[in-house]
Amino acid sequence: MGSKNQGNEFFSSKLGLILSVLGIAVGTGNIWRFPRIAAQNGGQEGAGAFLVAWICCLFLFSIPLIIAEYGIGRHGRKGVVGSFIKLVGRKYAWMGSFIGFVATAIMFYYSVVAGWCLYYLIESVTSSLPANIQQAEAVWYGFQGSAWPSVFHAVMMGLGGFIVVKGISSIERINKVLIPSLLLVVIISLTRAITLEGSGQGLEYLFTPDWSMLSEPSLWLEALTQNAWDTGAAWGLILTYGAYMRTKDDVTISAFQTGIGNNIVSLLAAMTIFATVFGTLGSTMANGEILDIMKTSGPASTGLTFMWMPQLFNEMAGGTAFAILFFLGLTFAAFSSLISMIELASRVLVDMGFPRKNATIAICITGFFLGMPSAISTDILANQDFVWAVGLMVSGAFMSFAIIKFNPDQFRKKIVNNNESKIKLGKWWSVIIKYVVPVEVISLLVWWIYLSITSYAPESWYNPLSAFSVATIAVQWGIAMGVFYFYNGKIADRTMAGDKS
Repeated sequence: MGSKNQGNEFFSSKLGLILSVLGIAVGTGNIWRFPRIAAQNGGQEGAGAFLVAWICCLFLFSIPLIIAEYGIGRHGRKGVVGSFIKLVGRKYAWMGSFIGFVATAIMFYYSVVAGWCLYYLIESVTSSLPANIQQAEAVWYGFQGSAWPSVFHAVMMGLGGFIVVKGISSIERINKVLIPSLLLVVIISLTRAITLEGSGQGLEYLFTPDWSMLSEPSLWLEALTQNAWDTGAAWGLILTYGAYMRTKDDVTISAFQTGIGNNIVSLLAAMTIFATVFGTLGSTMANGEILDIMKTSGPASTGLTFMWMPQLFNEMAGGTAFAILFFLGLTFAAFSSLISMIELASRVLVDMGFPRKNATIAICITGFFLGMPSAISTDILANQDFVWAVGLMVSGAFMSFAIIKFNPDQFRKKIVNNNESKIKLGKWWSVIIKYVVPVEVISLLVWWIYLSITSYAPESWYNPLSAFSVATIAVQWGIAMGVFYFYNGKIADRTMAGDKS
């Protein structure tokens, strides 16, 4: 299919759009990462203060950027590079390319994590649950020491490519199944978790605010990072789906539905995990010990999800069914997000004139090979997660820059508030995009650099081969940005020529 036809594809309904975008937003960040980050940022009394900061960041960072992404995508009717060119000119094709590359670099290892989820789903169906932490670790390390992570990485890339190759109608259809199923799984799991004796203590800890924590800058920075991670804001993924948005679908309403819907799923997942962990360990451990388990992330942040949860399910009546549900939900969440990453990269090639089938196959094969180092080594995966998760902040800065360059008030009045908008986006958005988002991004980057020098890699922050150093970020970002900047003209020419093919 040539790119001209591609431009005529749209979501068939508002529901299809919102479920597909929730497919982007609701991923392992909600179920795998959010409960752990909430536990790590809890005070003596509870984690409620973190939740307050996290909700503030939703409205001061994520939703404003989601509005920008929907608007840029619907206005450009192209992938991330083509839409960037249409908004701010061919000179900035390299910025759109970098945003697209960050999400694609995340795709390389995200597919590996999605494979882990599928493996554990199969394991929970076919094997008995581990009775203790030693057995759980044996399953994890046995799996990591085998060829299975590579096999499941290939399976997930292949399945994702199979959906994406058929275009947006196929993506919409699969998300209409995946996302309601995922919500049902989360609600059933939560209902089971809160019936456990002692689960109330976990929920009480999650929602009780320790107000003194709000004066900690690190709490706000963690809340902001988590929000960028779990809403998918500034990844370029929502921009890509925005290209298929109908003119009559309201950008502002859609952005609020996306952001709030995503955060509700995160909260439900956190409630399930806190209730399960406290409910199964509360009779034998003090709260402090339970929280230590939740905070200890294990290799590549896998500890709670892949080591402790299967073992906790073993402690409860009907635990096998609960384990199957949990890993089914996690697999659905990971897969729906993976689809959007494959679509983002494929759409960039389609805009350059490649047939969709060839573009998707090329992206999936490349994704498989470039994801293999992460499949073989959790250390490499942890490094890639560190480098490109922070890269999302640069993506946010570039999105904000593009809107400022275009003129936030003009963008709001001409692109977001069209004749069919039910809710008119107010001036508050222009202020946030112009002033608040840049301050947030710069603060986060400075904080990450400071942390890398003082705590992540104090002895080797200047060594690019050190996994969590400032230098590894600088080198990897530098190479990517340098290549895109150098080839800016060719990228722009090819993308613009794709219109005519």
